[in-house]
Amino acid sequence: MNVTIKDIELLKNLQPQQISYYLEAKGWKQAQQIDSRAIIWTSSDIKHEAPQIVLPLNSTLPDFPVSMNLMLETLELIENRSQIEILADLITGIPNTTIQGVVMQIQTPNADKLSGEITLLGVIADKLRKIQTSLADKDYILAIKAYQERLPFLCTGDLIKENQTFTLKNPRNFTLDDL
Repeated sequence: MNVTIKDIELLKNLQPQQISYYLEAKGWKQAQQIDSRAIIWTSSDIKHEAPQIVLPLNSTLPDFPVSMNLMLETLELIENRSQIEILADLITGIPNTTIQGVVMQIQTPNADKLSGEITLLGVIADKLRKIQTSLADKDYILAIKAYQERLPFLCTGDLIKENQTFTLKNPRNFTLDDL
């Protein structure tokens, strides 16, 4: 079963620069730049007719998510991978997202206040991934309980991906998931 990504907020948060890096790494070439509005990419490594992707450069345009959806559909056909797998390679950040998962590890707490670094295991783009975050006070205590009792949690924050590592910035509303 193929999953089609239709989440407008997720598509809005794809970064054109990250997509350009991805396309270059996959052998695509810039064929034409249309002012500062878009870049047309082509691939000659493909046995089909030379496919093209139009990459808009302004994520604030109303049709940006539609263009990102078309790009994912094209890459899905050419790479013979699911849109979710491709999306996992393209994500650099998802603001205000809720993660569900388990606490994998708790680092030694900070000496000056009730806080510390936490390693979470949560679902991102349909795959379990490690997520680093820092929690304090009540959230930190709940994370310890979740770790000790192997309870699932829910936490909202801004998910950032840097160098293949996910970090949950500005974590809030850390709660135990009572399933």
